[in-house]
Amino acid sequence: MRELVLICPEQDAEALSDALLMAGVLSVSVEDADGDTDHEVPLYGEPGVEPSVHAWRNNRVVALLPGDMNPVDTLEQVRDLGGGNYLGTHWTIRDVPDQDWVGLTQGQFGPMQIAERIWIVPSWHRDDPDLASAIITTRRDSSDIVRIELDPGLAFGTGSHPTTHLCLAWLEANLNSGQTVLDYGCGSGILAIAAKMLGAGQTVAVDIDVQAIEATRYNALNNKVDLTALLPGDLPDGRYDVVVANILSGPLKIMASMLCDRVSDGGHLVLSGILDWQADELIEAYAPWIEMRVWETRDVWVCLHGRKAG
Repeated sequence: MRELVLICPEQDAEALSDALLMAGVLSVSVEDADGDTDHEVPLYGEPGVEPSVHAWRNNRVVALLPGDMNPVDTLEQVRDLGGGNYLGTHWTIRDVPDQDWVGLTQGQFGPMQIAERIWIVPSWHRDDPDLASAIITTRRDSSDIVRIELDPGLAFGTGSHPTTHLCLAWLEANLNSGQTVLDYGCGSGILAIAAKMLGAGQTVAVDIDVQAIEATRYNALNNKVDLTALLPGDLPDGRYDVVVANILSGPLKIMASMLCDRVSDGGHLVLSGILDWQADELIEAYAPWIEMRVWETRDVWVCLHGRKAG
C-alpha cells in the first residue's frame, strides 16, 4: 500500500481531508508538520468544549491510497471537489510496508495488574497460561481476584492511564458490598464494571458520548455484570453511596454542584483526571458542598476523595 503526503495551512486542512475521503482514499490523518521542531504547537482541548483551533499552522496530511490508485488522478478529484489545487505543489508518495496490524495493535495491550486484586485482561490473553501463573505469583489466594476483560475500542478507558488506576485502587480499598455506585463520564465502563465485580449494589454509568454508552453496555455484558448505562438526560433522580468521576478538571468544576447533589448523606465522592497543580482549585470548587482531600497521587495525577456530611 502507499500513502500520499501533502502539506497545507491550518485553514485548508479540513477541506482537504474531506475532499480526499470523497475521492476514495482509505483514511486521512493530519499531523503537525512542525512537530519536533522549535515551531511545534500543542493542540488539545477538554471534552465538551469546542476547540478554538482545529488544525496546526502547518499540517502534514497523509492519505492512505487503495490498490493502484493514481495520486495525480486523486489530486485532480480533490481539486474538482473543492479541496484545493495541490497538483503543482510538493507532494510525495511513500510505501507502507505490509504488517500484521492486528497483531501489532494487540501487542501494545497486555494484562495489567491494578492495585492488589484487579487485573485488566484483553480478550486475546483470555486463555494465556502465563497470566494464571502471574496472578498466583502476585497473590497466593487468587479466589478473590477481579479479572476484567476489556479490549481497546471506541471509548476512552483501557485501564492503562494513571487516573483510571487511581479510581480502581480507591474502589478496591474502600467500596463496601452492596453500596450503590454512579460512574459519571464512564467511557468504556471500566470503573462501573469493576465496582460491580467488587460487590457493588445498583450501579449506573453515565456519559455524554453515545459510543461510550454502547461500549459500556457491551463490556458489561462481556464481563457478565448487571449495570445501567445511559446518557445524562436519561439519568433519573436519585443519590448514590459512591459517585466516581474520572474526567478532566474543567468539566469537573462545571459539574461540582450536580455531582455533589448525587452523593447520598454520608456517601463518598471520588474525582480524578486532575493534574497535581489543579488539585487546590478543584478542592476549592467543591468546598461549598463536600470537603475534598487528595487521596493519592500517581505520576502527575491526583485522586480526590470527600465524604458528604450526614
